[in-house]
Amino acid sequence: MIVASVSLFAADLKVVEEIVAKCNGDIVTRSDLDKARTELTDMLRHEGLAGAALDEKVAEESKHLLQDRIDNLLLVQKAKDLDIKVDADLAKRVAAVQKQSGIADPDKFHDWVKEQTGGVPFEDFKNDMKNQMLRERVIRQEVGEHITIKHEEMEKYYNEHKADFIREEQLLLREILISTEGKDEAGVAAAKKKAEDLVARARKGERFPELARDNSDSITAKSFGALDPYKKGILDPSLESQVWDKPKGYVTDPIPVKAGFLILRVEEHYKAGQAELAEVEGEVQDKLYAPRMQPLVRDYLTKLRKEAFLEIKPEYVDSGAASGKDTSWVDPAQLKPETTTKAAVASVAKHKRLLWMVPVPGTTTGSTSTSQ
Repeated sequence: MIVASVSLFAADLKVVEEIVAKCNGDIVTRSDLDKARTELTDMLRHEGLAGAALDEKVAEESKHLLQDRIDNLLLVQKAKDLDIKVDADLAKRVAAVQKQSGIADPDKFHDWVKEQTGGVPFEDFKNDMKNQMLRERVIRQEVGEHITIKHEEMEKYYNEHKADFIREEQLLLREILISTEGKDEAGVAAAKKKAEDLVARARKGERFPELARDNSDSITAKSFGALDPYKKGILDPSLESQVWDKPKGYVTDPIPVKAGFLILRVEEHYKAGQAELAEVEGEVQDKLYAPRMQPLVRDYLTKLRKEAFLEIKPEYVDSGAASGKDTSWVDPAQLKPETTTKAAVASVAKHKRLLWMVPVPGTTTGSTSTSQ
């Protein structure tokens, strides 16, 4: 056994990043929060806020930035614990984005992503997308699948809110567009064949929204092919005649249009007047589901916090903190020398280098001395 003495000379170090919280094996840095605040400000400005109203809203929402960051880390960590895999779905999602960009060359596509995301490198963009998918899967698996809404509850809500379900006659559609723009005769023939294959797949039971997302050349691919509701007479007559009197789930043959070949699917056909419960069950279920989901997700995240190793600097606040959970920050630089092993000494020194402060390249890090 030896007595270890570990010293770092502050004069030789320059802090280029500040860690504000530790969450299991991950960290939250001040730059993470600064970036989130910038994104929040841009989003609110895009929504039309400006001046004092913008500043007030940013100040209010910024109180939850650390909470959001910790929430995200905990959910991604849980996904790994549960061995959730999303690589196949991620590849499809990235391929769909590339298809929508119209850029076949991988390097040029990566440059396009960086441009569209305000400078985010492609690998970071892809990793963010993966983490978002992991978080969604955990919430659905661990929370959403445990929510049960009984038919009696839907009936009660419907009867109490009938006025919300009085409709004009309208048609809800999804679309897939296979473009022929700029294509020669062979390209047009290939586009038609692809459209026919997609129709066959949809009629065999493949989910139309996913087919639209992964194959459509229309901007609506981002929203799974969903179109705004149509009233009688609004849709082009040549299209309306093919879908207006068709049942829910009907998929058209490929329809030649100026831009290529269009495939339409009838999602709903609402008749004028009071909608029956059977017609609006999905809407009613969503109305009941959403308010239950949010508090249950919060409860689940509180549970994850109680089980986690969390340390947060005193000047930062986790607005989602679990009651009774000690998240006091332990400063490694204040740890006193103690009797230990050589391996432990090396581990402490390495821990300080990685988690306490990041030296600027070229500066010294002090010295570590041991005496036997």
